[in-house]
Amino acid sequence: MTEGIVFKAVSGFYYVDSAVGAVECRARGLFRLNKSTPLVGDRVVFSPTDNGKGYLTSILPRKNEFIRPPIANIDIMVIVATAAAPVTDTFLIDRMTAVAEKNGCESVICINKCDLDPAKKLYEIYNSAGFRTVKTSAETGEGLDELLDIIKDRVSVFTGNSGVGKSSILNSLSPDSHARVGEVSAKLGRGRHTTRHVELFKLPGGAIIADTPGFSAFDTERLAAKEDIKDLFPEFSPFTGKCRFPDCAHINEPECAVLDAMKDGSIQKTRHASYVKIFQLVKEFKTWEHKSI
Repeated sequence: MTEGIVFKAVSGFYYVDSAVGAVECRARGLFRLNKSTPLVGDRVVFSPTDNGKGYLTSILPRKNEFIRPPIANIDIMVIVATAAAPVTDTFLIDRMTAVAEKNGCESVICINKCDLDPAKKLYEIYNSAGFRTVKTSAETGEGLDELLDIIKDRVSVFTGNSGVGKSSILNSLSPDSHARVGEVSAKLGRGRHTTRHVELFKLPGGAIIADTPGFSAFDTERLAAKEDIKDLFPEFSPFTGKCRFPDCAHINEPECAVLDAMKDGSIQKTRHASYVKIFQLVKEFKTWEHKSI
C-alpha cells in the first residue's frame, strides 16, 4: 500500500502524486458502496498493480471539503479580484471569504491587473479587515514573488470571477501548467470560463496550487445558520458580545457594537453590507438544511 495526493480526477480516473511518482488509479467498488467519492486534494492510500497503475483503497481524514468545485484539504483560498475589467463585486469576494472561514481556510485577497488599475479602495477594504492582501500583475510580474512566498509549503485554491486573471497568474507562477487563458469580452466586460476541471500543480518551492472552474454556483443561503454568519466575518469578533441585546443581529438594533464599529470605520461598510445580505438570505432556512459548499 502506498500513500499519495489526488492531483486530478477525470471520468473515474484518479491521478495520484506519490513517493513512487504519478500513478493513474481507479477507485475500488467499496467507494460506491460507502457512497463516498475521492476528491482532488484527497490524501489517499492506493494499491499498485503490475501494469504500473493502481486502485484507490481508502481516503485519509479530510481537513475540509467543498462541493462546488469538488476539492479537499485546502489550506489557503486565494481570491483573485480586480478593479479593472471585469470589475469584481465586493459581495462576491465576501461570499468566498465566508466560505473559506467556514471551512478553516485562510483567505488571501489577490488584486490582479494592478498595472491597469491600482485598486486602492479594494486594497484598503480587505487589508483593514485583516486579510492578507497582495497586489499583482500577471502582465508585469508585480507581486508574484510575494504571492508565491505566501503560498509556499501550503495547498492553495485559486478562485474568482471569470476574466480576473486566475489562469494567467497560474501560468506565471508555474509555466508548466499550460493553463488556457481566456480573453475578456470587451462588449460584456467579463471573461469566459477557461478551466473545465479541478487540477493541482506542484511548484518548485513546495507550494501546491489548484486551478478550478470557480465557486460561482454555491448556495450562499445555505452557508450557515443565521446566528452563525457573524462568525464568518472575523473582523466582527472584537465587537460581538458587547451589544445591548445578547441576540443582536447587528443589522439595525440600538446600541449595537458592530454597527458602532462600522460607523467609526473599524468595520468596512461594504463588508457589513455583505454580512446583512448573507444574513437575509440564510434566515429562511432551517439548521438541518445547511450543507457543505
